[in-house]
Amino acid sequence: MDKLFITGGKPLRGEVYISGAKNSAVAVIPAAILVDGPCRIENVPNISDVKVLADILGELGADITFEDKETLYIDAQNLKSNVATYDMVKKLRASYYLMGALLGRFKKAEVSMPGGCDFGFRPIDQHIKGFEALGAKVEIDHGTVKLEAEKLTGCQIYLDVVSVGATINIMLAAVKAEGITTIENASKEPHVVDVANFLNAMGANIKGAGTDVIKIKGVPSLPGGATHSIIPDMIEAGTFMIAAAATMGDVTVRNIIPRHVESLSAKLIEMNVRVEGDGDYVRVVGSDRIDKVSIKTLPYPGFPTDLHPPVAVLLCRGNGTSTITEGIWDSRFQYVDELKRMGANIKVEGRMAVIEGVPRLSGAPVRATDLRAGAAMVIAGLVAEGVTEVYNVEYIDRGYENLEAKLKGLGADIVRKKG
Repeated sequence: MDKLFITGGKPLRGEVYISGAKNSAVAVIPAAILVDGPCRIENVPNISDVKVLADILGELGADITFEDKETLYIDAQNLKSNVATYDMVKKLRASYYLMGALLGRFKKAEVSMPGGCDFGFRPIDQHIKGFEALGAKVEIDHGTVKLEAEKLTGCQIYLDVVSVGATINIMLAAVKAEGITTIENASKEPHVVDVANFLNAMGANIKGAGTDVIKIKGVPSLPGGATHSIIPDMIEAGTFMIAAAATMGDVTVRNIIPRHVESLSAKLIEMNVRVEGDGDYVRVVGSDRIDKVSIKTLPYPGFPTDLHPPVAVLLCRGNGTSTITEGIWDSRFQYVDELKRMGANIKVEGRMAVIEGVPRLSGAPVRATDLRAGAAMVIAGLVAEGVTEVYNVEYIDRGYENLEAKLKGLGADIVRKKG
């Protein structure tokens, strides 16, 4: 297993270019299963989750090739199998998008429950509710979700909780259904919009993505033949913005959509960090004084849960007591014990992290307990005195393209060593 060795105390300075969005790519690639011709996806992030998904589509029978490191050609016309086994999906949480895509394509699917990061049971009850409303029978047998429908028929679906995964999965299953499907209380996340834009480019008829009501008029086929570019990764952008602030650096984050990071920018400004930007960039200039704040993670356009662990590191530098209330994932707090090893003063009370600012963090061996906790450990290493060793780097590789190379380009002292 690889490890990262980070010598802290160096402010990050310079420019960094953001890759395509991981959360978008892992939904758009399965969506290609529904396309009845070839398609091309650009700005694909070079991360392990994308490679695993590409392998899965290949095993199912798709013609899938990387034309270059960020362009994927997919032709799923000759897809033969509607079964995604545990061996295929065990490394990947986003494998649940195969359910909606395969059901929409074949009216029948078998998909093993997903893997990926381990932070609590991610319920798929809203996904199942949507599939059943469209006319599918759903059975869960020994960790495999079995779906079957004589036909899929448009309907009205109200999501009991705002769920990105359920919103996208229902879109995938409904795009070729008969009639009109309406999803109410839909997720407004940018990658929901990106998936809808991809499907529309291929011939779908989806309206309202980005609002809380999405309407999908079923079409008989998706001819494809188009090219779609994945949106920039707002979580990667946010991670670098936080790292710049935490190290008292001066970093311009390029190839982003600034409105996607507005909730973070607002909190950074509240903390006494300078944030400016326009067009496709944001510049973050750190401060030697970080003011205490209260944050609650919420569905978009609220503060992203994926930035909860990284921003907790920044608040360890804060004056006084800050709080982060987790409004999405109950088990997001596994990073806390690792930060405590470095000298952080954090208590977890229910769904709230109470963070007392400390004079310094000290380098220590720590684990990435999941993808975003891994990013937090890296930022903590950049801030800490001495050397930090980060283990379980494979979690970080799932969602960040060339993280250590990009950080080195900003002046970080970070080295990957093969385990």
